[in-house]
Amino acid sequence: MNPKAPVRRFDVFAEYTRQKALQDGMDEAEAEGYGLWVAKVVASRKYGGAPITQATHKKEGEEGKKASTAAHPKTPEWHELDGKPQTDELFEREIIERMGSHFYNTVFVPAIEDAMNAGKSYTAIRDTIRKEWKP
Repeated sequence: MNPKAPVRRFDVFAEYTRQKALQDGMDEAEAEGYGLWVAKVVASRKYGGAPITQATHKKEGEEGKKASTAAHPKTPEWHELDGKPQTDELFEREIIERMGSHFYNTVFVPAIEDAMNAGKSYTAIRDTIRKEWKP
Protein backbone atom coordinates (compact mmCIF):
# COMPACT_ATOMS: atom_id res chain seq x y z
CA MET A 1 0.00 0.00 0.00
CA ASN A 2 1.26 3.48 -0.85
CA PRO A 3 0.49 6.99 0.43
CA LYS A 4 -1.45 9.58 -1.61
CA ALA A 5 1.51 11.98 -1.34
CA PRO A 6 5.21 11.53 -0.51
CA VAL A 7 5.91 10.90 3.17
CA ARG A 8 8.22 13.67 4.38
CA ARG A 9 10.68 13.79 7.27
CA PHE A 10 8.25 16.35 8.68
CA ASP A 11 5.46 13.72 8.74
CA VAL A 12 7.71 11.17 10.43
CA PHE A 13 8.84 13.69 13.04
CA ALA A 14 5.28 14.89 13.76
CA GLU A 15 4.07 11.31 14.22
CA TYR A 16 7.11 10.27 16.25
CA THR A 17 6.53 13.27 18.54
CA ARG A 18 2.78 12.51 18.77
CA GLN A 19 3.47 8.94 19.83
CA LYS A 20 6.12 10.04 22.35
CA ALA A 21 3.63 12.51 23.84
CA LEU A 22 1.04 9.72 24.14
CA GLN A 23 3.60 7.55 25.95
CA ASP A 24 4.22 10.48 28.30
CA GLY A 25 0.51 10.60 29.19
CA MET A 26 -0.84 13.31 26.91
CA ASP A 27 -4.33 12.71 25.51
CA GLU A 28 -4.78 11.96 21.79
CA ALA A 29 -6.08 15.34 20.60
CA GLU A 30 -3.46 17.27 22.53
CA ALA A 31 -0.68 14.94 21.35
CA GLU A 32 -1.65 15.53 17.71
CA GLY A 33 -1.53 19.31 18.10
CA TYR A 34 1.72 19.02 20.03
CA GLY A 35 3.35 16.77 17.42
CA LEU A 36 2.41 19.18 14.65
CA TRP A 37 3.61 22.19 16.63
CA VAL A 38 7.00 20.67 17.47
CA ALA A 39 7.56 19.55 13.85
CA LYS A 40 6.80 23.07 12.58
CA VAL A 41 9.05 24.73 15.15
CA VAL A 42 11.94 22.41 14.27
CA ALA A 43 11.36 22.88 10.53
CA SER A 44 11.31 26.66 10.92
CA ARG A 45 14.66 26.59 12.75
CA LYS A 46 16.36 24.40 10.17
CA TYR A 47 18.11 27.29 8.44
CA GLY A 48 18.11 29.91 11.14
CA GLY A 49 17.81 29.84 14.89
CA ALA A 50 19.17 27.40 17.40
CA PRO A 51 18.06 23.82 16.88
CA ILE A 52 15.79 22.23 19.43
CA THR A 53 17.46 19.34 21.19
CA GLN A 54 15.56 16.89 23.31
CA ALA A 55 16.74 18.64 26.50
CA THR A 56 15.96 22.13 25.14
CA HIS A 57 12.59 20.93 23.91
CA LYS A 58 11.63 19.55 27.30
CA LYS A 59 12.81 22.68 29.10
CA GLU A 60 10.99 25.02 26.69
CA GLY A 61 7.87 22.85 26.90
CA GLU A 62 7.85 22.91 30.70
CA GLU A 63 8.47 26.67 30.90
CA GLY A 64 5.88 27.33 28.20
CA LYS A 65 3.35 25.16 29.99
CA LYS A 66 3.90 26.95 33.33
CA ALA A 67 3.63 30.41 31.80
CA SER A 68 0.65 29.43 29.71
CA THR A 69 -1.16 27.77 32.58
CA ALA A 70 -0.94 30.98 34.57
CA ALA A 71 -2.27 33.11 31.70
CA HIS A 72 -4.60 30.64 29.96
CA PRO A 73 -5.25 27.55 32.04
CA LYS A 74 -6.84 25.52 29.21
CA THR A 75 -4.77 26.63 26.19
CA PRO A 76 -1.11 25.65 26.34
CA GLU A 77 1.19 28.18 24.67
CA TRP A 78 2.77 25.62 22.35
CA HIS A 79 -0.53 25.03 20.58
CA GLU A 80 -0.22 28.34 18.73
CA LEU A 81 2.20 29.16 15.96
CA ASP A 82 1.99 32.55 14.27
CA GLY A 83 -1.38 33.06 15.94
CA LYS A 84 -2.83 29.82 14.50
CA PRO A 85 -3.79 27.04 16.92
CA GLN A 86 -2.02 23.76 16.18
CA THR A 87 -4.86 21.34 16.80
CA ASP A 88 -5.79 17.74 16.21
CA GLU A 89 -7.99 18.93 13.31
CA LEU A 90 -4.97 20.59 11.69
CA PHE A 91 -2.91 17.43 12.24
CA GLU A 92 -5.70 15.51 10.49
CA ARG A 93 -5.60 17.85 7.46
CA GLU A 94 -1.85 18.39 7.19
CA ILE A 95 -0.61 14.90 8.00
CA ILE A 96 -3.32 12.23 7.85
CA GLU A 97 -5.40 13.45 4.89
CA ARG A 98 -2.27 14.35 2.92
CA MET A 99 -0.99 10.76 2.93
CA GLY A 100 -4.45 9.17 3.13
CA SER A 101 -6.15 7.97 6.29
CA HIS A 102 -6.05 4.29 5.30
CA PHE A 103 -2.28 4.41 4.69
CA TYR A 104 -1.76 6.48 7.85
CA ASN A 105 -3.68 4.05 10.07
CA THR A 106 -2.63 0.72 8.57
CA VAL A 107 0.97 1.36 7.48
CA PHE A 108 2.44 4.60 8.81
CA VAL A 109 1.37 4.57 12.48
CA PRO A 110 2.26 0.89 13.04
CA ALA A 111 5.68 1.39 11.39
CA ILE A 112 6.51 4.32 13.68
CA GLU A 113 5.20 2.37 16.70
CA ASP A 114 7.36 -0.63 15.81
CA ALA A 115 10.45 1.56 15.43
CA MET A 116 9.82 3.25 18.78
CA ASN A 117 9.19 -0.08 20.50
CA ALA A 118 12.52 -1.27 19.10
CA GLY A 119 14.17 1.73 20.79
CA LYS A 120 15.01 3.55 17.56
CA SER A 121 15.37 7.32 17.61
CA TYR A 122 13.77 9.66 15.10
CA THR A 123 17.15 10.29 13.46
CA ALA A 124 17.68 6.55 13.06
CA ILE A 125 14.41 6.10 11.13
CA ARG A 126 13.64 9.44 9.45
CA ASP A 127 14.85 8.37 6.00
CA THR A 128 14.92 4.58 6.06
CA ILE A 129 11.34 4.15 7.28
CA ARG A 130 9.88 6.06 4.34
CA LYS A 131 12.18 4.72 1.62
CA GLU A 132 9.67 2.21 0.21
CA TRP A 133 6.61 4.47 0.47
CA LYS A 134 6.02 6.03 -2.94
CA PRO A 135 2.76 7.70 -4.00
